[in-house]
Amino acid sequence: MTDYGHDLLFGSFVTPSSARPAEVVDLAVASERAGLDLVTFQDHPYQPALLDAQSLLAFVAARTTRVRLAANVTNLPLRPPAVLARTAATLDLLSGGRFELGIGAGGFREAVVAMGGRGLAPGASVDALAEAIGLIRELWNTEERGGVHRDGTYYSAHGAKRGPRPAHDIGVWVGAYGPRMLALTGRLATGWLPSYDYLKEGAASLPAMNARIDDAAREAGRDPREIRRFLNIMKPERATVDFLTELAVEHGISGFVVGGDDEGAIRRLGEEVAPAVRRAHAAGRAGG
Repeated sequence: MTDYGHDLLFGSFVTPSSARPAEVVDLAVASERAGLDLVTFQDHPYQPALLDAQSLLAFVAARTTRVRLAANVTNLPLRPPAVLARTAATLDLLSGGRFELGIGAGGFREAVVAMGGRGLAPGASVDALAEAIGLIRELWNTEERGGVHRDGTYYSAHGAKRGPRPAHDIGVWVGAYGPRMLALTGRLATGWLPSYDYLKEGAASLPAMNARIDDAAREAGRDPREIRRFLNIMKPERATVDFLTELAVEHGISGFVVGGDDEGAIRRLGEEVAPAVRRAHAAGRAGG
């Protein structure tokens, strides 16, 4: 049994289709009505078939009152971190502290370059993400006096003004798979946000990946329990009570984000599956 001490969260992964924007918003609202904790959208600014994630998050924030909101995950190469810090803080303030920053190093390099972004090699993109997280947190830190001065290889600031301060301590949830990205998650993130379909050996991949995060956290002087473990599950039929309970009890996964774009599946997840998994998880803790 692996337990990082978090309560369980359940959310939806709604495709932000530009062909049916009203349906996208309706599914987000349905997620809240079903009792889910989180609504997320992918962020691919180079794809005209998808709505702009940041604009969509703001619109959905205005249509909901309780559910947390996040990109899953923000495409850093096309979202300059100093501006992203302001965007995130603004969304958090407007939503009453319901925004979380899902973020990744960025894939699809050719598409990024086509939009005017930098097509960094994989190793460089990890370093750029680490710089970006540091810069974003500095800009959120209004307790320090003076501007932000950082001379990075990829992102710099020369006296940038701090603020606005977010309404709550925004979580930084990193989509990570490779060893260096997992180590970065352990050093810098408050959440790990991978997708099940991208795990090479399915659930059997999780112990080694968790261990990599844990080791990096300890090396950085952090408690591994500071990092919540999420998992995107894109096929709703896979999100059964037994499977999610196994992931929670055996692997310490405490956030389940389920795709499918189906209101019925969203209702089942929130009204049937989530309560049953919470009961089974609590029983496992009590017996463990």
